[in-house]
Amino acid sequence: MERKNVTTALCTALLLASAVLGGCGGPAGEQNAGQNSAQAAQTEQTASEAAGSPEAAAQQTAEEASVIVTMPTTSEPEAGFDPVYGWGAGEHVHEPLIQSTLTTTTADLKIGMDLAVDYSVSEDGLLWTVTIRDDAYFTDGEKLTASDVAFTYNLCAENSSVNDFTMLESAEAVDDVTVEFHMNRPFSIWPYTMAVVGIVPEHAYDENYGSNPIGSGRYILKQWDRGQQVILEANADYYGGEVKMKRVTVLFMEEDAALAAAMAGQVDVAHTAASYADQALEGYGLMRAESVDNRGINLPAAAAHDENGVTVGNDVTSDIAIRRAVNIGIDREEMIENVLNGYGTPAYSVCDKLPWYNEASEVTYDPEEAVRILEEAGWREGKDGIREKNGVRAAFTLMYQPDDSVRQALAADLANQCARLGIEVTLQGAGWDVAYTNALSQPLVWGWGAHTPMELYNIYHTAEGSGSARYSPYSNETVDRYMDEALAADSLEEAYGLWQKAQWDGGTGVTQEGDIPWVWLCNVDHLYFVRDGLQIAEQKIHPHGHGWSLVNNVDQWQWEM
Repeated sequence: MERKNVTTALCTALLLASAVLGGCGGPAGEQNAGQNSAQAAQTEQTASEAAGSPEAAAQQTAEEASVIVTMPTTSEPEAGFDPVYGWGAGEHVHEPLIQSTLTTTTADLKIGMDLAVDYSVSEDGLLWTVTIRDDAYFTDGEKLTASDVAFTYNLCAENSSVNDFTMLESAEAVDDVTVEFHMNRPFSIWPYTMAVVGIVPEHAYDENYGSNPIGSGRYILKQWDRGQQVILEANADYYGGEVKMKRVTVLFMEEDAALAAAMAGQVDVAHTAASYADQALEGYGLMRAESVDNRGINLPAAAAHDENGVTVGNDVTSDIAIRRAVNIGIDREEMIENVLNGYGTPAYSVCDKLPWYNEASEVTYDPEEAVRILEEAGWREGKDGIREKNGVRAAFTLMYQPDDSVRQALAADLANQCARLGIEVTLQGAGWDVAYTNALSQPLVWGWGAHTPMELYNIYHTAEGSGSARYSPYSNETVDRYMDEALAADSLEEAYGLWQKAQWDGGTGVTQEGDIPWVWLCNVDHLYFVRDGLQIAEQKIHPHGHGWSLVNNVDQWQWEM
């Protein structure tokens, strides 16, 4: 499919979105609806002339081994396709496609090899030695060596504002195939970092690299029209085996435009939301990708006090009885049905189903026990149905992102369920400019979930130079110690056990019987309309963020002939 066809499809989708999804009433609305219908017919004809019928487009796609995928507009990398500034890493973790990485994560989130053929770590955890393959070349014909690896990681340590490289002192090429990473503190989960850092060429890296990347990965960036599309073509010299899908076009779209594009038959995979997922699209099926893209709320676990002019802590949520009652007194399945139309799974931690998850995090919905906990702690029901204790009402404000309808709906559902327990929850829309600070004293609906145990560390570990965790006031020396020991562990398997103990060791932790400073609500299914005949390879569990994770293995997608 030529570029003009893709651009036409994009324009068609944007025009169709208002016609297919728009709603209006009254005489003016009827007139607009008629205009939209005429416009839809005209754009459908234009698209048909450019690309043929949907069936013909599918046949053409199959013959050319190409695919057109929509992604949210937020998935477009602002800094371009430069691993130093977050491409492939950051919040929306994925494999960088254009570049190679040292390691990779397997379907079960264990560590596999990419450029690396072997790695080891010293007994003190301060030296990682990695041996790389000697048959990898950049697409400009230059050989990839350990010098490029060291160059990339030193650049990341100096410049990355997305990923944490503070544990890395320096990277050094010992010879063409051996690189040493000198650490300033033990970091057992370094292989997970190596799985998302794409290697850039030392000889061809400059300030324009993000727009014109040279890599050694599965794909070459053929074209990037900012704000519209990216076109990737298979790297014929890729060392890692056959790239089955030769051409990948990514269109950046909002959900309504993506739906319209699929309805017009102009894309092969369209991302969608639970509110659209029950629509039947001729020639497409709905794909549900399991995720650890969770939504949860922090419950400040310290009493309210002032720190340098900022209120920290909350006199209601600091009572562990409130936190435990909320955790077991909400029906997650009901919430998923009401808000996500059933497209989600209950969440009990920030790392459900990952290798370091502790199953002790799971709780059973038990509103009667929640009420008993509150009563036993002295929270008595008042005349208006809201509980009180020592003159304090069981009431708090819950913030949500005002432009995120799912978080707003989850907040509203949570408020309704808490009211049944006698806890009053007031909702407040808050942008990130104030939410981070205000979350130190009041709950906020968050989104988390990553392919690394550092997510646990960042949420629960006492921040350096502070008396509590980074995002919400909480501190537990035992939990900190387990996580510190996990980072210093001799192996990933040993570390997994320590991460699990940080969640619950039988006596303390962050679960229901422990401190429960966060309550996790649900993991959001990632949903896609997929054209009939397209075989999408097995997906890893998706992290937070709805975008590039889907195409981690697009090179192995194929069409049924």
